[in-house]
Amino acid sequence: MNTKSKKKSDSIRFLESITGGPVTFGKLLEAIRLGEEMTQPGFAKLLGVSKSHLNDIEKGRKAVSPERAARFAKVLGYSEERFVALSLQAQIDSAGLKLKVDVKAA
Repeated sequence: MNTKSKKKSDSIRFLESITGGPVTFGKLLEAIRLGEEMTQPGFAKLLGVSKSHLNDIEKGRKAVSPERAARFAKVLGYSEERFVALSLQAQIDSAGLKLKVDVKAA
């Protein structure tokens, strides 16, 4: 087993310290938006969603498909693997399964 893959990156630990818990897809999007000093309407337009839909994603009320997560990653210039993993993890968590998602590029 590769112990390096189990180590959290400094940026993830930092985000967790700010958000007070595990990084979720919504919390990640919100952190990126705030880091870019963008409003929800402006960020929603960039992502191609409504402001209310973005708000629901950020608050964890709406799930994002892996396909949409990958598209968001491309638009924002971030890792598709990380975005898709967080999207899938949210689905696993909401199903009550005690599993951890690990996504690697093919």
